[in-house]
Amino acid sequence: MRQLYFLLFLFTFLSLKSLAQEQWLGWRVGEESRLWKNYSSDEKRVIGLDSIVNHYKIEGYLAAFSREEKRNSDSLWISIDLGPAIEKVNLSSGNLPTNLVKNINWGEKTFVEVSLLIDQILQDSENDGYPFASVKLDSISRTGSGIEASLNYDYGPLITWDSVKVNDQSKTSEKYIQNLLGIVPGSPFSEKQLSEAVKVIDRSPYFKSSGYPALTFQFQKAQPTFQLIERNANVIDGIIGFLPNENEPGKLLVTGQLDLQLYHLGGKGRDVLVSWQRFNELTQSLAINAKESFIFNSPLDVGGAFSLLKQDSTFLKRDLGIVFGYRVSPNFYVNFLANRVASDLLATFEYREVDELPEIADYRWSEYGVAAEWDLLDDIIAPRRGFKVRIKTSAGNKRILENTGLPEEVYTGLDMNTPQYSFQLNLEKHVFIKPNWGMYLGGAGGLVQNENLLLNDLYRIGGLKSIRGFNENFFYASSYAYLNFEQRLFFGENSFLLLFLDGGILENPYFAMSKEKPFSMGAGLNFETGSGIFRFIYAVGKSNQQALTFSQSNIHFGYLARF
Repeated sequence: MRQLYFLLFLFTFLSLKSLAQEQWLGWRVGEESRLWKNYSSDEKRVIGLDSIVNHYKIEGYLAAFSREEKRNSDSLWISIDLGPAIEKVNLSSGNLPTNLVKNINWGEKTFVEVSLLIDQILQDSENDGYPFASVKLDSISRTGSGIEASLNYDYGPLITWDSVKVNDQSKTSEKYIQNLLGIVPGSPFSEKQLSEAVKVIDRSPYFKSSGYPALTFQFQKAQPTFQLIERNANVIDGIIGFLPNENEPGKLLVTGQLDLQLYHLGGKGRDVLVSWQRFNELTQSLAINAKESFIFNSPLDVGGAFSLLKQDSTFLKRDLGIVFGYRVSPNFYVNFLANRVASDLLATFEYREVDELPEIADYRWSEYGVAAEWDLLDDIIAPRRGFKVRIKTSAGNKRILENTGLPEEVYTGLDMNTPQYSFQLNLEKHVFIKPNWGMYLGGAGGLVQNENLLLNDLYRIGGLKSIRGFNENFFYASSYAYLNFEQRLFFGENSFLLLFLDGGILENPYFAMSKEKPFSMGAGLNFETGSGIFRFIYAVGKSNQQALTFSQSNIHFGYLARF
């Protein structure tokens, strides 16, 4: 019991001692009294007192001063004499540099307007290489209730950027960060550029900032040090699908998809993406993409892409391309692309007696285009608010090749070289209504046009990433538009239950009923674990080719691992 009393006494003593060390500051202006704040030292209390007096000076009480009224061991009370207020200032530019005089209306101003103007001049200076510039009023003379004054400006030393530094724990190359942020050694220092740099870093899929960068000034150079926290950006995403087997009614077909996404290899923004899909027993696809950032330290990214689609025993389609990317702003990215698309028939037996070009043929298409992306999501990995839009348009010449397995007559009078155009739009919108309730709106549209449009030219729609409730790439479409609507009930940062409704309109010139209006509905679960995300989706869909029945429903589940 004595030990307990001793501990209580010691705790009380230390608490009282801690309170005794707090330094309180109170002040009175006229009849108004305020207890402002406690300080841990006399030095900080003096700084607080100066800020109070300066506050009134900014409001036009230039003669304001403080006077001590009462001092105790733990507190100080003062009174502030304001003196007469300066109502108007007749202001002239003085020695202010001409580049800072633009769009300023000189003449009569309130003192608050003068204070805001000085703040703006200092802000412009610190963004133009002069963070230690100073401005003060000069040649002051009294005119009734106002004053006349001019500005006295001092540049201070010119500060330029030094090379950037990153914390030792980060794998990110300092050269990559320097290129990403556009900080060029030797260029004028800019406080605004430093603030924007933090926003750019936090929007990166590779890393985020742990706080405002440390900044050191040496030999008239400013060197920022960024504290980076690496994100788990790499992805292994596997999905298994159980779909109705069209070849064996009443049985299920097991399909699969595997995505391997490796980001920021070597800490230089180097990405490699590999995607494999099996749609049915005979149909598979493979896509490989790679990107190198800031090629030769230029603002350009360069990438390559290859895709291969084997559509059962009908045709083979290959796409080989190169992409140049340029980041216009942190939220706006532009791609310039060139692709070579080749498609060939795998079997020609059923076409040996046709008298016109069939819906599938051999061709080569040289595609050139541009894509733009606006990304205003609040988070790269788990967004709750904002939207993202991507637009791609392309054009090129398509050349149809003669296949010796087809009759020669099908090519008679056919224009073998024709222009082909395509357009695609993808968008997503996230709405955060309550802490555990959000909505997702997504959609896409596309169009491809050509005088000799073929089935193996068309877009492939349907499945988990477009219109759920259908087999992967179930639809062929020369033009399409669809919307995804989800209600999400969150129980974690990226864990939620969902109800969804998908719907769209598709056009296929090779079907008797060329227009499809498929829709689907269902529910699912997105569950985030320590190392990835488990996903489960149950969906049922209806179209001209598929009835709305539970026997035609689709179940998708998979695990997305991040590392």
